[in-house]
Amino acid sequence: MSKQIQYTDEPIGEIKVVADFLPSPSELKLKSENTKITISLSAESVEYFKAAAAKHHMQYQKMIRQLLDEYVAHQKSTNK
Repeated sequence: MSKQIQYTDEPIGEIKVVADFLPSPSELKLKSENTKITISLSAESVEYFKAAAAKHHMQYQKMIRQLLDEYVAHQKSTNK
């Protein structure tokens, strides 16, 4: 059983107001719609992404999806 907290009326100390750093709801990136596909990748590529994803505590499919999204965004920006 945990020890009961004893509150006192002592002063808290200097209080500092922190600026709101959270984005507004309109600035939040909404989850984009995904399309399921079937793709064949080399075993070497899949093992690389699985190892990298495990190191960063994420899913390897998500890592591949993010990589492709970044590639598409880059191509769109350079082809304008």
